[in-house]
Amino acid sequence: MSAPVTFGKVVVFGVGLIGGSFALALKAAGQATEVVGFGRRLGSLTQALELGIVDRAGFNVGQEVSNADLVLIATPVGTTPEIMARLAPCLGPQTVVTDAGSTKEDVVAAARAHFGERLGQFVPAHPIAGAENSGAQAARADLYRHKQVVLTPLPESAPSIVARVRAAWECCGGLIRELSPAEHDRIFAAVSHLPHLLSFALVHELARRDNREQLFAFAASGFRDFTRIAASHPEMWRDICLANRTALLDELDHYRAQLDDLRAALACGDGARLAATFDVARSARRAWAENKTKD
Repeated sequence: MSAPVTFGKVVVFGVGLIGGSFALALKAAGQATEVVGFGRRLGSLTQALELGIVDRAGFNVGQEVSNADLVLIATPVGTTPEIMARLAPCLGPQTVVTDAGSTKEDVVAAARAHFGERLGQFVPAHPIAGAENSGAQAARADLYRHKQVVLTPLPESAPSIVARVRAAWECCGGLIRELSPAEHDRIFAAVSHLPHLLSFALVHELARRDNREQLFAFAASGFRDFTRIAASHPEMWRDICLANRTALLDELDHYRAQLDDLRAALACGDGARLAATFDVARSARRAWAENKTKD
């Protein structure tokens, strides 16, 4: 006997990798009767329709959201306030709203500014999953399977609403964790936003050199692994970096201090200092990789 449908009408803002995968996962789990997609470009919506990600393209927010059971905001975080402003007057009493943004304090601020008495119907979320490719064609139903999804419920979030958002992400295969918005942004500034910034910076610096073609011709697996995330969506990562700039600046300062320390060791030929740094880093990296394998 199949599981009962948990969500009827689902509305997704942003039908690319993140939003599209959410829609496909709910459909694959038999947990959505209808998915309506909104997007900034008609071409993206058309592609999402052709790929079976959404059942209909939405054009009237009020008409689609007022009777929706679940709304996901899966657009670049810089567009979140505008979308929330459009959503707020239309939310039905049964409508649950979540998001997939990589920053949370700015998203919470936008929700407080726009949702008013409906704030308790919103539960911020961040699925820790993605790929360097973007767009509807990159979406897949198993993107969130066995991946962590961080919820950052607000004091106003009704327990029943949190439970429904948790259930939605669990239906997608996600492993749910909870943090405060501030904790979330500090942690991901260090382990996600800073690595992306560094990867973009390295590729950008090499791409500006006169001998860039020669450099890239000799780049091998180490360069590929370190710079894979530099192929990520520029607009999305621009918005993430700006939204979390306070925490990211702190992490960048820590990293610059580490680079200065390594530079000093190189300048004076201090091999022992380099080896000690590399050894600590290797041990930490191996321990992390082993734990991830066990997960």
